[in-house]
Amino acid sequence: MKLHTINTGNFRLDGGAMFGVVPKSIWNKLNPADENNMCNWAMRCLLVEEGNRLVLIDNGTGDKQSEKFFSHYFLNGDDTLSKSLHQAGFTEDDVTDVFLTHLHFDHCGGSVKWNKDRTGYEMAFKNATYWSSERHWEWAVHPNAREKASFLKENILPIKESGQLKFIEDGGKLFEGFHVLYVNGHTEAMMLPILNYNGTHLAYCADLIPSVAHVPLPYIMAYDMKPLVTLEEKTKFLNEAAKKNFVLFFEHDPVHECCTLELTEKGVRAKDRMPLSAIK
Repeated sequence: MKLHTINTGNFRLDGGAMFGVVPKSIWNKLNPADENNMCNWAMRCLLVEEGNRLVLIDNGTGDKQSEKFFSHYFLNGDDTLSKSLHQAGFTEDDVTDVFLTHLHFDHCGGSVKWNKDRTGYEMAFKNATYWSSERHWEWAVHPNAREKASFLKENILPIKESGQLKFIEDGGKLFEGFHVLYVNGHTEAMMLPILNYNGTHLAYCADLIPSVAHVPLPYIMAYDMKPLVTLEEKTKFLNEAAKKNFVLFFEHDPVHECCTLELTEKGVRAKDRMPLSAIK
């Protein structure tokens, strides 16, 4: 198995929303806010080579939405999905599987693109199977009012219409060494890939733990639908991850790609921070 970090660019989100009940006097030291109270965040995806499969985990915002929509999120940085794939030695046509942790726009927007004359949509990865959770899919296509703004129909419905959509069951696996953990606090049935990489358990944390700053238990986003469920899920996951020496891979941390964990008298904490390339 070979792994590649795929950076798709950065965006800005309200710091208070990202850190929930944690006061700004604390979180502002971890990810300083600008004059609008916005903090910068990565949209970091993962490319997995295994045998004849090339699996892309999440794919950023894409570029289909209007200038007005993107103006709310202050997209920044030089990285793009296509550029990062090419830097890894691949193109969109090489991808065999697109694994979507969940269907919020910043995780799945790159799945679908405008067609050539911008009259409709086509799949960005024409040779790939797109993997989702059936429970989450139903949740996304029939959204509640609070979460509706994150589920954009143009990012989601064309996937099913293409015939390229498949579902993974709770507790399932994409292939040997690629297992799936379901969590339900952030959104219904979000999927976290747990990879067996060179004898190390590498956990792609998606929005359960979006950055290294979110490792302490109370650091839970206000975006989460069920924050107390997230608290329970983080507690169980982090204790297991610390005991089994997992490496965490962060989708949104603006600086750190990965970290290890340690058990302290204050609970589980981040230990060593490192790039993915440092994991041997």
